[in-house]
Amino acid sequence: MLDELGTAIASGTIAPGTVLRLEQLQQDYGASRTVAREVVRALEVMCLTTSKRRVGVTVRAPEEWNHYDPRLIRWQLDSGNRERALRMLMELRWAIEPSAARFAALRATPEERGRLRALGSRLRTTAKARDLATFLGHDIDFHTVVLEASGNPMFRQLSGIVAEVLTGRTEHGLMPPEPQPEAVALHIEVAEAIDGGDADRAERAMRAIMEQARDEVARQFG
Repeated sequence: MLDELGTAIASGTIAPGTVLRLEQLQQDYGASRTVAREVVRALEVMCLTTSKRRVGVTVRAPEEWNHYDPRLIRWQLDSGNRERALRMLMELRWAIEPSAARFAALRATPEERGRLRALGSRLRTTAKARDLATFLGHDIDFHTVVLEASGNPMFRQLSGIVAEVLTGRTEHGLMPPEPQPEAVALHIEVAEAIDGGDADRAERAMRAIMEQARDEVARQFG
């Protein structure tokens, strides 16, 4: 129920200003009043709706939504607004991840440096095996460790967003049919640069990853 309503709101199928009645939602989804209230509460937490007594549940304007909520990102990627959502998310990653890689080179712990080296090796192995599902998991872990190793808790909280972007691109066929050797090599370069404390190299290599991802998405959408 939450996914269907969320996707409908994220896609604009349910337009801003629309008033949803709790009783109608119960009827449409065959849900209990308790379930309907929990769904409405979840939408309100994400700032997608607001509730007022005697009015109902009103869909809010997109500029008021919590665009950093991973669930909203998933719904946008599942909707007809996929291209626009990807463009915004790529711009966010472009702004954050190269800087995160720079700071990781300066601040990463020995454990984090070791995890990145290991993940780089796993990416290379799974890419050769064309194991896309396992590759995706290692790719998400790799970018998560970079954000964590930056030492910036605000960067770290973006890891869920990056995971949704990578997962969404894979699930919707917006990734190459097999991992590209150039992309794998760049991830290994990021790991080596962070391990060696080379901030400039780490930032350049991560920016190159962002450029490659941007170009892949652009090709998919013509």
